Amino acid sequence: MTENREQKMGPPTRFLRMSEVQARTGLSRSTIRRWVKRGLFPPPIRLGERVVGWIEAEVDQWIRERIVASRSVG
Repeated sequence: MTENREQKMGPPTRFLRMSEVQARTGLSRSTIRRWVKRGLFPPPIRLGERVVGWIEAEVDQWIRERIVASRSVG
């Protein structure tokens, strides 16, 4: 029964904190915040009163899109 439920839900989702997002993207904290405001980077999810996190799959997708865009220029 558990196996069936996991198959329907897909892979588990992780939340990334700012330091992990910075490490994965190479972007600074201020750039991430600025790009979120401009709609150029996935927005964080509020996890608590003073805690936010990014959905790992969204950050990974953003990275993949940046790679494709950089390879198709020119």
